[in-house]
Amino acid sequence: MTAILTSWAPGRVNLIGEHTDYSGGLVLPVAIQLGVTVDVDAIAGSIALRSTRLGPGEPFAPDGGGAPVAGWASYGQAVAAELAELGRPSVGMTARIDSTVPAGAGLSSSAALEVAIALALCAVAEFEVEPLELALACQRAELRAVGKPCGILDQAASVLGRPGVAILLDCATLEHRDVHVPDEAALLVVDSGIGHDDAGPAYAQRRQELEHAMALAGATRSTELDLERLDGLDDVSARRLRHVVSENRRVLEFAAAIEERDLAGAGRLLLAGHASLRDDYEVSIPELDLLVELADDAGAYGARLLGGGFGGAILALVDTDRAEEIATAVVERYRDETGGEATPLTAHPSAGASVRRA
Repeated sequence: MTAILTSWAPGRVNLIGEHTDYSGGLVLPVAIQLGVTVDVDAIAGSIALRSTRLGPGEPFAPDGGGAPVAGWASYGQAVAAELAELGRPSVGMTARIDSTVPAGAGLSSSAALEVAIALALCAVAEFEVEPLELALACQRAELRAVGKPCGILDQAASVLGRPGVAILLDCATLEHRDVHVPDEAALLVVDSGIGHDDAGPAYAQRRQELEHAMALAGATRSTELDLERLDGLDDVSARRLRHVVSENRRVLEFAAAIEERDLAGAGRLLLAGHASLRDDYEVSIPELDLLVELADDAGAYGARLLGGGFGGAILALVDTDRAEEIATAVVERYRDETGGEATPLTAHPSAGASVRRA
């Protein structure tokens, strides 16, 4: 069947700036070549989505109303509801969904799904939304659908991505600028094979702990804080805040390093970021720590856990000419030491979300 229009939304790799977005901090993501495609076959009275991997979802009303649907289609229903609140006309569609983003690897498969569905729904209804307004609607949809209190990082990266660049984004003001990623810098992602769940209780607990710590420090955004403001806080609050305050600084230093083609300096910042995520934010697991160590041993400039933690993947910054060699070495040693199978891929900074009409 020939689609009347096709929307596309990429996953993302966040180079640095982890667990900073929901505190109004700084992040540095790239959109990647993997993503979600929505092929719209027809305009209809309801919204009926079929996934090539998961099968048909339960249909729902064009405005996202009615009883909550079960399973993955809940993301689509939540997106429709958020767009209806922005004024989108109640136009339904039948559509096929395909994804090349591995779920649970920290590459933001859910945000790519939300953005791709949102673009398709806007297109069939001839309803225009500014890119960051659409990203904010999709962020709210994630909370509505699965209760994940995420920041704006994932959805913003999906709509703002451009080939060859990272996006330096202030998550409080939404101010952003492009940061060129040099051709000699390869972004090697290695999936541990242990899935993570950002909608789970551990992620929500970290956010609650950070919000509590920021309230104790009298701040509404983490960029307002410096390390001196941690004095007198309880141990957990001080460590959570120390991570986000130091991570915001690392984001700026990393952006400057890659713009200067100082890959060794950028790699050291990744290693420091991983240590902070492991020790101060406590979101790593032994398998991710091992992968970071193996990547470092194999010749990466540096590496860190990718995404929310508690599983998923690492990101290693490596020479483009050595990416395959380093990936092979890491995967083989990981298998030898754990018996598990790690999966590598090289992520390329790519274009953001788009719609194409037939």
